[in-house]
Amino acid sequence: MLKRARIVAQSATRRSTLARRIQTAVLIAGCLLPGLAGSAETKDPLLAYGARIIGDDARTRIVIDFDREPRFSVHYLANPERIVVDLSATAFGFPAKDLAARGLFKDIRYGKMDDESARIVLTTARPVKLSLAKVQADEAGRGHRLVLDAEMIDKQAFAELVKTQSWDDRTDAAQTTSAIPAPENTAPGDFVIAVDAGHGGIDTGAIGVDTKTEEKQVTLAFAKALADRLNKEPGIKAFLTRSDDEFLSLSQRVLIARQNHAGLFISLHADTLKQKDIRGATVYTISDKASDKLAADLAERENLSDQIAGKETVAEPPEVADILLDLTRRETQAFSISLAESVLNSFKDQIGTINNPHRHAGFRVLQAPDVPSILLELGFLSNAEDEKLLLDETWRTRIADLLTEAVKRYRTGVVANGG
Repeated sequence: MLKRARIVAQSATRRSTLARRIQTAVLIAGCLLPGLAGSAETKDPLLAYGARIIGDDARTRIVIDFDREPRFSVHYLANPERIVVDLSATAFGFPAKDLAARGLFKDIRYGKMDDESARIVLTTARPVKLSLAKVQADEAGRGHRLVLDAEMIDKQAFAELVKTQSWDDRTDAAQTTSAIPAPENTAPGDFVIAVDAGHGGIDTGAIGVDTKTEEKQVTLAFAKALADRLNKEPGIKAFLTRSDDEFLSLSQRVLIARQNHAGLFISLHADTLKQKDIRGATVYTISDKASDKLAADLAERENLSDQIAGKETVAEPPEVADILLDLTRRETQAFSISLAESVLNSFKDQIGTINNPHRHAGFRVLQAPDVPSILLELGFLSNAEDEKLLLDETWRTRIADLLTEAVKRYRTGVVANGG
């Protein structure tokens, strides 16, 4: 620890230059990469150019260097126990390893929430509180630093922190969606499709085994390609639930599809598995009982998306959840299954799939009671061969073509049956 402290001190004089270089790189990348463009075009976001964490399982300190003074707020969440630090728009330019979880924290996430805000979520190993949370000027005049000192407390004290705090983010995120994306130039009778790029913002999703590409980038590239391809078809209007690197809660995604009267909801993902040899596409539909352990584990991970982003999950009474699932099953599950089968028929002999490629589990993002929905795992970033395909533009175009044919065939069937 002392050796690291000396290294940090010796490198302090180089931070200003590093900050300027990182800021320039972020701005250039924002111009070149669609996923970053939103950050570059906003009101001059803060730059977090350095970070460090020290301590043990009793006390832990986090220090984050900014190019200028940040405004922040701190909140506590239970189940699991988390500390949420909200910031204005921020570009995080330091290596992930510099803020790797240790001491009192078992997981640390940070990233964009929307065009105007960013968030740091500290998932704790035990109940903790911040004994110090302050911004101080850099002694050498190179911006400001945010200092967070955490110390262990008992469960009762943590529960009291959660109970007595004041913040306005307790309502369901779906109810606070300010700008609902919508398809353009729709006409009466158009078949509307919501194309959902999984993850986004602070929720990076899976990480590629070789290139370390984030799942949120892969899904957004595929979503844009698919929506563009669908919109070339007469009578079909597709739109994106998110068009940039933005966090959307699971309930927001469902709400966006429903408020636009979507006839289909297609959520795109590219997860990782512990078994690196498993590869290929999978199509999931909703069910209150998982088809197998792989499907159950995947649904459990995907349903944690809101927790990763520091959203307070309001638990629904079991009977409400049962009603929602029952409505989904009775009113739309047959259509969802029909769409899944159409997709797999298009993929047959064209795209590799896993064993039993149509599976089902309790995915929260598929719970719209009146919108047939599927979750498509395009492949697995944990498999090197799948990862190559997922990053290949030609393969992406091919998938978009096959999915479009599947949607057209599904639509023909629905119309023929009076839907």
